[in-house]
Amino acid sequence: MSAPCPCNPSAAYAECCQPLHGGAPAETAEALMRSRYSAYVLGLRDYLVATWHPSTKPVPFELDATPGRRWLGLEVRRHAQLGNESAVVEFVARYKPGGAPAVRLHEISRFERVGGHWLYVDGEFPK
Repeated sequence: MSAPCPCNPSAAYAECCQPLHGGAPAETAEALMRSRYSAYVLGLRDYLVATWHPSTKPVPFELDATPGRRWLGLEVRRHAQLGNESAVVEFVARYKPGGAPAVRLHEISRFERVGGHWLYVDGEFPK
């Protein structure tokens, strides 16, 4: 049996995010966002860089190397398609930095489809 997927523990990683991490295109912006969350959990820096829109991609991009960081879960609150080539996904990701209290990252992310592939553009953090 395959390990559970970081983005959804009730789904198998091999059937959820692993195909995207292996190069399959995400069918929706939500699927891309979920695969990016899983990439953060698994430390897949190259995947995160490859799925970031070139106009907003930080260069260089390095993963936060906080010792003992543990990702605790993902809640997708909203996915809205804004035409064929753009979408927004609102989510809350929870993580625990090593030895510190848990943190909630609440973001409304923008995505664009470029050449048939969804890319992360940017996000805002509602209060």
